[in-house]
Amino acid sequence: MKVEEEQTLQIHQQQFGQQGHASAAPARVNLIGEHTDYTGGLVMPMAIGFHTIAVIGPRHDGLAIFYSANYKEEATFEIASLKPTPRGHWSDYPAGVLWALQQENIPIDGFSMTIAGDVPLGAGLSSSASVEVATAMALQHHAGAKLPLEKLATLCRRAENDYVGAKCGIMDQFVVAGAVAHRAMLLDCRSLTFDLLPLPEHIRVVICNSMVKHAVATGEYGDRRDEVEAGQAVLQRELPGINLLRDATLEDLEACKSKMSSPSYMRCRHIITENQRVLDAREALLNEDMKRFGTLMVEAHTSMRDDFQASCAEIDTLVEIAMQQPECYGSRITGGGFGGCTVNIVRADAAEQFVATLQEQYAAKTGIAAQCFVTAPSDGALALTAHGGTH
Repeated sequence: MKVEEEQTLQIHQQQFGQQGHASAAPARVNLIGEHTDYTGGLVMPMAIGFHTIAVIGPRHDGLAIFYSANYKEEATFEIASLKPTPRGHWSDYPAGVLWALQQENIPIDGFSMTIAGDVPLGAGLSSSASVEVATAMALQHHAGAKLPLEKLATLCRRAENDYVGAKCGIMDQFVVAGAVAHRAMLLDCRSLTFDLLPLPEHIRVVICNSMVKHAVATGEYGDRRDEVEAGQAVLQRELPGINLLRDATLEDLEACKSKMSSPSYMRCRHIITENQRVLDAREALLNEDMKRFGTLMVEAHTSMRDDFQASCAEIDTLVEIAMQQPECYGSRITGGGFGGCTVNIVRADAAEQFVATLQEQYAAKTGIAAQCFVTAPSDGALALTAHGGTH
């Protein structure tokens, strides 16, 4: 990341004629626990080695100017009059973080910010949370504040929910801000408590991008969440003691099946069974039972495909090809759905062969060249010095 940091500092110098302070935030992939976070459920994400870097320097005119090195354009806002008015533009994400910090009465003076990153867009690797957390890290430095992990993540989630208008849960922002290298994070999205679980040295995580993109702030992702919340509302109304879907059992769901729509029933069934799969996956990791872990991943994919109906033909093809390879323990869709990536648990000594076979067979079946990344869990967000290095 050192090279990218120095390049972004140079771009900031060229764009604004000043030195700046750099912060970085990674992307993430979710190993298991999909669409559970916004109902207080369990997830198991990890940070990966793509990053957004935000470089910030002071201004004295009350303006916030964001420059995207990727899009090569500026977006300017008056800090004192900023309101949640998204434009469907890349600048909604950093502007949303600025707005969310203002809601906490954190005073922020004028600034210029350069944002650059290599997180694949629309791939389900949470490019949005990476931008949000990098922006928040830079802004808290600029404001002389130091926010605890839970507050930082919650602010970034508020930016995406209430400014951008995407109905995401807390998972992405929390793991991007708080991940630890060599560990997966089991996060309880209700209590915001977490366990850090080691991944065995002999495995690698392979991310395969189907090259089919989705837009999370619109369309089917929002429909699915509405269907989940409608089912959750029935359970809350009919059964005392159920505050969130997290509290419900399959027996509870069956008892209320006739009072909710068929889609709501199916979406809720996915989430209830998925929460249990996350707990089972924790035990599998602690016992280094990767065969069991892989089986749970495939079960999770089947549930996302059939009960949540958030997969697509290309993703299903990637999973099918992966599970035919002897070096692959498990494979499933990851992210919001409707395209994006699969996550695969593979023997480290055969990871490159796995990638080659997967790409060849996927291209033969779909005509699409998939991008694949071999990775391991990385650290979460970092403050960087103006001269490189962390502090």
